[in-house]
Amino acid sequence: MKAAQITGYGTPDVLRIHDVDRPAPGAGEVLVSVEASSVNGLDTIVRAGGMRIVTGRRFPIGVGLDFAGVVAATGAGVQQYRAGDRVWGTVHPLKRHTTAGAAQYVVVPADRLGPAPDGLESVAAASLVVAGTTALTALRDTLRLTGGERLLVRGAAGGVGTAAVQLARAMGGQVTALARDRHAGALRELGADEVFDYGVTTAERIGPFDAILDTVGSELSAYRRRLTRTGRMATIALSASSMAAIGASSVHGARRVRMLSSNPGTAVLRDLAAYVTSGELRPVVDSVYPLADIAAAHRAFERGGVVGKQVVAVSGT
Repeated sequence: MKAAQITGYGTPDVLRIHDVDRPAPGAGEVLVSVEASSVNGLDTIVRAGGMRIVTGRRFPIGVGLDFAGVVAATGAGVQQYRAGDRVWGTVHPLKRHTTAGAAQYVVVPADRLGPAPDGLESVAAASLVVAGTTALTALRDTLRLTGGERLLVRGAAGGVGTAAVQLARAMGGQVTALARDRHAGALRELGADEVFDYGVTTAERIGPFDAILDTVGSELSAYRRRLTRTGRMATIALSASSMAAIGASSVHGARRVRMLSSNPGTAVLRDLAAYVTSGELRPVVDSVYPLADIAAAHRAFERGGVVGKQVVAVSGT
C-alpha cells in the first residue's frame, strides 16, 4: 500500500509517499481502508519535530491523525464492526506510528472508531473527526457551555473554530467569533451572532464572556480578563507563551485557563455523528489534495487564512 511518511523533522518537504506492507489487525483491532484524512495542528507539530520526545528519532514516521473510510477486516474479538462498515476515527496522538491515517490502510483499536454519519462522504467526514471532537469536548466537557451563555471563539475560521461555532449554536450559546474580516459572512452562516476582525479588535473592546475557546495561543491573559466572575476559558494552542499564561492563571481558580487536547473514543465520535445527522453540524472543507500532494496540504494549513479544513483524499491515489 501507499503511505505518507515523515523522513526527517522539518518543513513539509520531509513528507514522502512510500510503498509499505499492508498491516494486519490483531486482537481487538480493525483494519480500515482509508478514503480521506485531514491535516491537523498535531500533524504539523510532529512533522516539525515538536513531539520528538514521543516520536523519537527513528524514521520514517507515519502522518495523519484522523481518517474516514471502510472496514476492510477485523481482528479476533471485534464484534461491533464488519467488513464494509463506514467508519471514522483517529490513531493515538501520543504514540509513535510507522504509518498513520494518511495511508491507504490503517490499523487501530476498535475503541478508536465510530460509525461515520449516514450519507456523509469520506472527504467531508474526515474534515470533522479531530476538529469536531475537539470542539465538542471543549464546549461540553471543559467549558460546560449552557444555553444563553456568551461564548467567544478565537480563530473561528479554522477547523475547530467552524465546528465550535456550529456546536455552540446548537447548545443554545450566544456566539462571538474572532476571525479575518473577509470570513465574517461565512461565520454568520454557520451560526455566529457577532464576528469581529481580529486584526483590529483588541480584547478590551469586546466581552464580557461566560466562556472563551481559544485556538490561537497568544494574549491569553488579556482575554482571560474578559471573563465574567464565573467564566471559563480553554485553549487548544500549545506554545511557550500559552503554557506560561496557563501557569500564571492557576491562581484565579475557576477563571484559570485550561489546556485541552482531544483523544476521542467511540462515545465522542458517536455523539459527534448525532450532531451531523441532526443537521446541526456540517463539514467545512477549504481544499482537497491527493495523497501525493500531502506536502502542499501541510503548506496550506500553515499559511492559514482560509475557512475550514485541508483534506487529503486517499482513494484513487
